Amino acid sequence: MAGYISAWEIAWVRTKNPHYQQLCRFWTKIFALAFGIGVVSGIVLSYEFGTNFGRFSEATGNVIGPLLSYEVLTAFFLESGFLGIMLFGQNKVSPAVHLFSSLMVTLGTIFSAFWVISANSWMHTPQGYHMENGIFFVDDWLKVIFNPSFPYRLLHMLVAAYLSTTFLISGIAAWYLAHGKHMKIAQSVFSFTFWVMLVLTPLQLFLGDAHGLNTLQYEPIKIAAMEGRWETMREAPLTLFAIPDNENETNHFAVEIPKLGSIILRHDREGEIEGLKAVPKEDRPYVPIVFYSFRVMVGLGMGMILTAFFGLFLRMRGKLYSNQYFLKWCTVFSPAGFIAILAGWFVTETGRQPWLVHGLMRTSDGASVLPPGSVLTSLIIFIVLYGAMFTAFILYLLRLIKGGITEITKEETPDHLTNWLEKTPDA
Repeated sequence: MAGYISAWEIAWVRTKNPHYQQLCRFWTKIFALAFGIGVVSGIVLSYEFGTNFGRFSEATGNVIGPLLSYEVLTAFFLESGFLGIMLFGQNKVSPAVHLFSSLMVTLGTIFSAFWVISANSWMHTPQGYHMENGIFFVDDWLKVIFNPSFPYRLLHMLVAAYLSTTFLISGIAAWYLAHGKHMKIAQSVFSFTFWVMLVLTPLQLFLGDAHGLNTLQYEPIKIAAMEGRWETMREAPLTLFAIPDNENETNHFAVEIPKLGSIILRHDREGEIEGLKAVPKEDRPYVPIVFYSFRVMVGLGMGMILTAFFGLFLRMRGKLYSNQYFLKWCTVFSPAGFIAILAGWFVTETGRQPWLVHGLMRTSDGASVLPPGSVLTSLIIFIVLYGAMFTAFILYLLRLIKGGITEITKEETPDHLTNWLEKTPDA
């Protein structure tokens, strides 16, 4: 969202069109709300390293600790340093300074993704280390940071984040169009988001395929769980739907397309796909969660692609802003990206089980020794507290959206901005 705000601010600085300034103000409120809920929910993870996964922290602290410290030094400091100017300085600093602040916050979010995903990716594809007495020590920081799965996961996640924001923004613009509010601004935003979709949805399909091939190379059992593949076989079918049976190691009511699994995963119709039975039961993930989460993610991704290209079809027919069924669909479909991201992380994290560090450290070996009652009690408290916070967040978000985009009056514009705007007749 910070990237979108920066783009609109660049447009405002270049064109002096007040519509772009209105968009910046409106979306900055929503960005601030999301940023706040993100900080108070994400900070819990820092405590979990010590409280719930103390043995993991002790073993991997030499690797994970510095990576997360880099995230704080490069991303959090950058974001927090310029966030105040971005949120509260629009009428107090020059447009150039405010734009620079927005760009720095945008850069900070990308840095944050870089370091967090680097640390997480190392847990999936560890390299650049050696072990002494069960403790990891770094041999090569470049190998640790740029581990084999990192580039694919970083790009896949960044595009997913921008796609999620794009569909949210297009859904809100569609709601305004359907209700006849802010028509000129809503049309501009709706049009822009659909051009972005046409670029990002095919790109995400390509990145997802590349990420899948990388996962097949380094975590083949995760792929087997995603595909519900129990037996190692050539000319493997693609399983569209099934009911995986973990106990009996089979699928019920499977709907499959012959040979397509090998074609997608090996790019060869006779390619061999490793099955879950290639490893002992204790080294496999719980298949149903991985299997169904993957289909939720892919199904929503296909829905995004179809939405983007159907929007192009309506644009060519001159009905992009007037087709009420499509506007309603875009409104309902607006949270799809966030659901797809959650499903994707379920696939990634449950699919690597039973490992915390793939092939080297089990989840059971990394967890702190805690009374089950303590864990359950704290979990219930967190569910209640964060459930209430999330509900309040959603209600206030909907209130902001229904309130609409506020018009900017001349009285709201400080003298230094008025003088700057009056230099150009187009203002």
